[in-house]
Amino acid sequence: MPIYAYRCESCGHSLDALQKVSDAPLRDCPACGAAALHKQVTAAGFQLKGSGWYATDFKGGSGASTADKSAAGAAAPAAATAAATPTAGESAPAASCGASCACH
Repeated sequence: MPIYAYRCESCGHSLDALQKVSDAPLRDCPACGAAALHKQVTAAGFQLKGSGWYATDFKGGSGASTADKSAAGAAAPAAATAAATPTAGESAPAASCGASCACH
């Protein structure tokens, strides 16, 4: 169950209340009795740490792994271009196989 922060607009009293999400908001101030309690906007009280699914799927990557991926991506087109260029005595690959098949 979440903890909600409330503040009375009449007397300034603040309190935290452990409530279900489906519970109605509190209205009556326990200090002055006025119906002036309002929920406050607060930050979440948890952090996602470790190597869970959120770290691999939604969290931004580190600089090292991003650099490794971009270096690997830059090397792959150069290797494909070298493989696609026929050397002396070889025939050019057919257009349909794209030089990635075992026939050349």
